[in-house]
Amino acid sequence: MDPACLTFQLTDAERRHVNEHGYLVIPDALDRAMLDRLIAAVDRVDALERTPTFGSERLLSFANILPEDAAFVDLMDWPRVFPKVWGILGWNIYAYHTHLDVTPRLAQPPANPVAWHQDSMRVNEELEFHPRPRLSLKVGYYLTDTSGPNWGNTLLLPDSHLQDELDTPNDGVSSPAGAVPLRVSAGSALVLDRRLWHSRSPNFGPHTRKVIWMGYAYRWMRPKNEMTVANLIPAADPIRQQLLGIGSANSAYDPEDRDVPLRTWLEEHLPNDARWSTHHNKPQARPPLYGTRGKNTGRR
Repeated sequence: MDPACLTFQLTDAERRHVNEHGYLVIPDALDRAMLDRLIAAVDRVDALERTPTFGSERLLSFANILPEDAAFVDLMDWPRVFPKVWGILGWNIYAYHTHLDVTPRLAQPPANPVAWHQDSMRVNEELEFHPRPRLSLKVGYYLTDTSGPNWGNTLLLPDSHLQDELDTPNDGVSSPAGAVPLRVSAGSALVLDRRLWHSRSPNFGPHTRKVIWMGYAYRWMRPKNEMTVANLIPAADPIRQQLLGIGSANSAYDPEDRDVPLRTWLEEHLPNDARWSTHHNKPQARPPLYGTRGKNTGRR
C-alpha cells in the first residue's frame, strides 16, 4: 500500500462528524482516470444483466462485484478513502459486502419511492443493546452527478444512527422529519455508518445514476453476500488478501501478525499512534485451552 495514502487519514473533525451525524461526504474522492475505469466496468455489468425481460427503467442492484473487474478490486483500498475506513473501524477488518446500483431515469413516479432502513437486517432485531454497535460501514462511490433534486439521491436522516426505531410509517411513501437528499457531484464518496437510517429515491434527473458500494466489517462478521474472491487472492498484496477475507476462522478473533498485515503496516508507518502499537493491540500470552488429554480447561 502506497504510504502517500497517509495524506488522507481521518481527521479529528471528520471523526467527530461521523460519530455525531453518522456519515461523512468526501468530495473528489475519485480522480478522472479512476472514474472512467469504474464507469466502463459498471456499464459492462449493466449491459450483461439488463436483459429485455429485466426492463430498461428498473434499478439494477448487482452484488459480488470484485470478480467482475480489476477496477473494483483497486477500489477496495482506494488511497483517498480507505484511510477513513481504518480510521473509524480499526485494523481487524475486511470487505464483507460489495454491490453496484444503476438507477435509470423514470418517466412516471414509482408506487413505493422510498424504503427507509438501517443496514444489516437481523442484526438490528437480535442485538439486545442500545444504542446498537456500529459493527460495519459502507462507502458509496457516486460515479454520476446527483447534485440536483430528484436525481436518484440517497436520502439520509442525519444523527439517526443512535436511534433503534424510526418515527415514520413503513409505507414506502413517507419520509421522516429531517430527512435530506444527498446532493453530490460525480467522483464523490459517502462513508455511511450502517446504523444511519437512509433510503433510495426515484431518479427523475437528466441521466442514469451509477453508484458503487464497498462494505467493510470486522473480520469476525460473516459476509453479507456471496464473495467469490478466491481466484483474486494469489495476485493480491498482503493487505488486499486481508481485505479479501483470507485467514482461519479463529484468526478473526485472535489474529497474529500474518493474519492482519494492515496492523503491521500501520505500526510501521504510524509508530507514534497508540491505536496501532504492539502494546495496545497484540494479545497477551495465555495458558493453553486444552489439557493433555484434549479436554477443554476453560472458556474464552
